[in-house]
Amino acid sequence: MIEEKKYYSKVLFIVQIATVFLFVGRGWQHLFWDAPFRTLLWDENLMSGIVNSWLSMSWEEYVRNPEMDDGIQNLIKGFGLFYLLLAFLSVFIKKVPKILTWFLPLGSFALLLLALLYMKNAFFSVGQFFEYTLQFLTPVFLFILVNQKMELKKLLFLFKIAIALTFTCHGLYVIGYYPQPVLFVQMTMNTFGLSEMGAKNFLLTVGFLDFVVAVLIFLPKKWSYYALGYCVFWGFLTTFSRIVGNFYPEFWVESLSKWTPESLYRFPHFLIPLASMILQLKSISDLKEGS
Repeated sequence: MIEEKKYYSKVLFIVQIATVFLFVGRGWQHLFWDAPFRTLLWDENLMSGIVNSWLSMSWEEYVRNPEMDDGIQNLIKGFGLFYLLLAFLSVFIKKVPKILTWFLPLGSFALLLLALLYMKNAFFSVGQFFEYTLQFLTPVFLFILVNQKMELKKLLFLFKIAIALTFTCHGLYVIGYYPQPVLFVQMTMNTFGLSEMGAKNFLLTVGFLDFVVAVLIFLPKKWSYYALGYCVFWGFLTTFSRIVGNFYPEFWVESLSKWTPESLYRFPHFLIPLASMILQLKSISDLKEGS
């Protein structure tokens, strides 16, 4: 029992850090940059009926009205404040009344809606949605851990599902199944000093590895442990490449302001695999003791 609590405490701390930085990053993004709310709210096919009946104005009046645009911007900033409040809550999550921990699933729901907006903005590419799995599930993971709602073995399985979905969908973009983002190539060139062709070949290789580790993490014992170790390494690299690969000394303030939140809300991409490694180590230890 003491050994179980030790692992539980370590995993809880790691997931707590991931949640805090996730919410800080999303809050920063929404308050000072933008979020794809307009991809829905400016969709005439979906919204014109609501605008005509609820707001009693034509679609042209709606899209040209500066007050409507200000309202959308205020909505985005409102979500930003909500995320920052959740970050503050997550810092003290072990000390707050249990009822307040229910805001964590609410935060997950908000992040899930955000993932849906990104998917719509990407012409309903399903891979775009599931690439955010680790992000919108991390607050739920923290909720489960704080309230001790699940056995560690089952929680490890959920961790692995979220990791596999995130890495697989990331791989779909990297190998070009979906249009390969120019940003990926440029970041790789800037981070590793590669040529354009070298960056594309590198991305094809790591895209293939994304698929491989998504399978290996479900294998027993050390195969899974080492595959998770790769996920930690690659997740860390892709997280901080947002800053390194987009940093320009002559515009250092703008570079950091724009790309730091992009790194912060990706912290779950390497911290959840790290938490999984700890639980996998426990599983290996249990097997040895039982043999």
